[in-house]
Amino acid sequence: MDEKSNKNSFTNELNSLLDEMDSILRRNYMSDIYDDIFERKLPIIDDTNKSNTDSENVQFDPGNVSGNPKEPEDDTPRKSLDELMNELNSLVGLTRVKEDVKSLINIVKIMKIRKERGLPEVEMSLHLVFTGNPGTGKTTVARLLAAIYREIGVLSKGHLVEVDRSRLVAKYVGQTAPQVMEVVNEAMGGVLFIDEAYSLVSRRGENDFGYEAVDTLIKAMEDHRDDLIVIVAGYPDKMEEFLQSNPGLQSRFNKYINFDDYSPEELLAIFNRMCEKNGYKPTEGTVEKVKQMLSFLHETRSDSFANARTVRNLFEKLLTIQADRLATYETVSNEDLAAIIEEDADKIDLGELMR
Repeated sequence: MDEKSNKNSFTNELNSLLDEMDSILRRNYMSDIYDDIFERKLPIIDDTNKSNTDSENVQFDPGNVSGNPKEPEDDTPRKSLDELMNELNSLVGLTRVKEDVKSLINIVKIMKIRKERGLPEVEMSLHLVFTGNPGTGKTTVARLLAAIYREIGVLSKGHLVEVDRSRLVAKYVGQTAPQVMEVVNEAMGGVLFIDEAYSLVSRRGENDFGYEAVDTLIKAMEDHRDDLIVIVAGYPDKMEEFLQSNPGLQSRFNKYINFDDYSPEELLAIFNRMCEKNGYKPTEGTVEKVKQMLSFLHETRSDSFANARTVRNLFEKLLTIQADRLATYETVSNEDLAAIIEEDADKIDLGELMR
């Protein structure tokens, strides 16, 4: 066969292949082509050096047929508004916080009804400032509030994204704004909770981009105000300095909820709940010793007192001491596994808990 015949044969084969592709395109919309290829398992040219076993185990990503990235499904059971409110009310202490949250929910509900009935709307900022020492329940309440806002139609998803300075501020020029927007996109439809927010503007060095992070955040809050709520949290005095660092922050954060330190009685109630939840039964003498320790820690507390976290640390230290004691037993009963005795409490080093 001469060169011309070879060329004609190649052209015919190519035209035939193009006709076949045309047929596929006419049969399916562009968005369905990936399905046509992968679900029908058309032949795939593979590296002949690879084994058949390898090729059988290869998994192909069919791509995004809808044009928008698919988000992972949340398998967490959705709670009703009543369940969420009961959960809020069941938290130890936080009386003022609970009242503030309920008032916030009530005004949002009423404004929503006014809008539905065509009455004048009042522009309200739902972004919040949580002030208080560590371990006072700020993150827990923020998570509940996010889910509650979803149930009353303020947010579309109701999840919580918790970040600090390290997630928002980059080390090099041009990286901070994209980093902030990545976090904002992750929080869309829910609550973005920024712990120790004052750290964003606490450094004024030439190579610090905290202020850029704040500027980017303010713009994102304005652009997405219909489906994003930002909660900034930290110590009361430092949060005031943070809000005064930028006029845009002051105009957007005008609702404050203060989380007081837990009382000694509330700290003991938290300890008892931890024991009950995890199947431990401290003796009466142990409970009395723990009460005395928590009272002392509360009376001598500094601004960095960790409240419920301190109780958690005490609880975990008791479990370690109990485990060391039980390890010396020849046999261990279920009662032994549950019991925390006075001997365990006597070995607690309060100095470690005060650090």
